[in-house]
Amino acid sequence: MDEAIQPTQVGHGKTLSNSPYYIGMMSGTSLDGMDAVLCQFYDETGEIEVLESHSLAFPDDLRTVLLALTVPNGAYQLIEQNQLAFESELDLYGWASSFYAEFASQVVIELLQKSGMTADDIGAIGCHGQTVRHHPNWGFTLQLIDPNIIAERTGIAVVSDFRRRDMAVGGQGAPLVPAFHQAIFKQNQQKNQPNISAVLNLGGIANVTIFNEEQSFGFDTGVANLLIDGWAYRHTGQLFDKNGDWAKSGQVIEPLLKQLLTHPFFAENPPKSTGREAFNLAWLDEQLHLFYQVYQSDTPNELAPEDVQATLTELTVVSVANALQAFEFDDKYLLVCGGGALNTYLMSRLQSHLGDWTVESSKKYGVLPTLVESMAFAWLARQTMTGKPSNLPSVTGANKAVVLGQVCF
Repeated sequence: MDEAIQPTQVGHGKTLSNSPYYIGMMSGTSLDGMDAVLCQFYDETGEIEVLESHSLAFPDDLRTVLLALTVPNGAYQLIEQNQLAFESELDLYGWASSFYAEFASQVVIELLQKSGMTADDIGAIGCHGQTVRHHPNWGFTLQLIDPNIIAERTGIAVVSDFRRRDMAVGGQGAPLVPAFHQAIFKQNQQKNQPNISAVLNLGGIANVTIFNEEQSFGFDTGVANLLIDGWAYRHTGQLFDKNGDWAKSGQVIEPLLKQLLTHPFFAENPPKSTGREAFNLAWLDEQLHLFYQVYQSDTPNELAPEDVQATLTELTVVSVANALQAFEFDDKYLLVCGGGALNTYLMSRLQSHLGDWTVESSKKYGVLPTLVESMAFAWLARQTMTGKPSNLPSVTGANKAVVLGQVCF
């Protein structure tokens, strides 16, 4: 083994990279809260078992600041509203980095209490942080997190900053989960199970992992829950549209859907990734204003909010279906994970658009769809601690596979 990746001795002399227990954490683009899982890894079979999970909703002030930071010029608008005593975007970022880390530490401590395990049992925590800017064409991405605080509060090594190493070798830095999808779903697929053609993750942004005989690849297909959740919160006060019931009560506005699908991201070829920089409520408001101008409407209130919600749900579904239908598949079996897998209306619309595909939740494989991304960061942390590459160049466009992440002991 290369000397640079020898297991590291810290604390009570335990070898971190030899521990089978890792914690993975995720707060996605939807910004509804933080999920954490405690996983056990089995080297003999390659399987991963979730021993315990824990989730906490973001405190309102932290969520407000995170939302502002993830939208272009959002911080300045928040400062002008005088909701919080900050004078600049950097002030907001610094405060949120510390608050986010303290909050993440609380989630880990409560997770350990639920599990009955201690910090000494855990190899490392994989925590992605909150993406507040992602411009892969500039070679730039920024995740809000202070891993030093998490390491100090929990007594566990923290792996973060997963994207930038991939970007340093020419990659998009995202999506990161396809390598995990390959490891957990494809490599551990049982003979009596259907042959998985693709895995779709429906978080704030949708990304797909496509399996073929040569190599797996994947990319972001566009927006998933980000606009659906944002529009629901604006008009109903709910963080998400449970089961898609509100969208189901509306009618798709076909001309608006057609207009939204002209977003240039949808026409780009993979590898590609996106985020709140491209899709946000400010962009949606601009699109609605343009729609009213084109159709000479007198007031935005002429569109029923539930009809816009139905249209946004259809935007997610159609963009995913278009992405998949651009490729040839011998088998047509789609496994869906992420919060969107719980949206029964969205899932039914996806099945309708994909026709002869079989569309099922990752629960079919014994993995709760809401835990997959957190599990992915436990896996990514373990890859880092054992010196193994975890990017897929066929996914991100990187010129080579590299070990991702920075470690804070």
